[in-house]
Amino acid sequence: MKRIAFLLVGAMLASMSFAQSKVYMTKEISAESLVKIYEALGVKANGRVAVKISTGESSQSNHLRPELIKNLVQTVNGTLVECNTAYGGNRSSTEKHLQAIAERGFDKIAKVDIMDADGDMQIPVADTKTIKSDIVGKHLANYDFMINLAHFKGHAMGGFGGVLKNQSIGVASPKGKVYIHSGGHSTTSWGGGTQDEFLEAMAAAAQAVHNYFKKDGKDIIYINVMNNMSVDCDCDGHPAAPRVRDMGILASTDPVALDQACLDLVFNHESSAGDDAKPLQDRINRQHGTHTVDYAAQIGLGSQKYELISID
Repeated sequence: MKRIAFLLVGAMLASMSFAQSKVYMTKEISAESLVKIYEALGVKANGRVAVKISTGESSQSNHLRPELIKNLVQTVNGTLVECNTAYGGNRSSTEKHLQAIAERGFDKIAKVDIMDADGDMQIPVADTKTIKSDIVGKHLANYDFMINLAHFKGHAMGGFGGVLKNQSIGVASPKGKVYIHSGGHSTTSWGGGTQDEFLEAMAAAAQAVHNYFKKDGKDIIYINVMNNMSVDCDCDGHPAAPRVRDMGILASTDPVALDQACLDLVFNHESSAGDDAKPLQDRINRQHGTHTVDYAAQIGLGSQKYELISID
């Protein structure tokens, strides 16, 4: 594999006295390249493998399509996992969620598990500044390995969504989602917390899931697909059209380094006619979205210092 020197903020900030996390990248977005980048990580998925995705709020959402992820999911004999949403919509109950999954064709490529179908459970958080535990789908306990397979894009509340959001809000049960969104103030009401408390709660919840899979022989890896990068999340059934071009697929064993590398690609992108990163940059800045990554690094989830390695 040839190593490419990308002049990105995360790499420039790296100090030679500290180890850099490795982030792998391919500019090719295909079913084959998704398997290739998984293999580049050198961490074999073993045992009962959960592949955490977003199933999208509608067929018009920009979620990762079954045909793109099929080869990877079947290579690792994985189960697609999701949790129900905490807002009205077609994924707010297990029955409706399974129907939506079938309509979008996910059940045709692998087994699918709604992890909170039988309720939720609490796992410990290392950082208790906001949330005191992470309330996740009960079926999380059924898995030995997780592939956090996220679609990198904007988000109306968090600024952006990548692996940190996919692992915090995405793995939380509806009650857990409200708890994170409220910054730890409530499990029944979305309000009460500040924006930064919400972002810090996401970082703490993501760390809880990471730590859960880093003990007792379990493990976890991270992949961001940078395609169809609307300013709106996959939870939006009618998202704005993407204004910036697709950039590729990135993967790492460090979720902080991975989301940071994707942010750097967005913020260092030279826009041109028909390829404008500014709307996505503005969405992230408006919501102080980069604070999630900053805080995740601060609490020790990962490093913002990384080496970007091309596998093309």
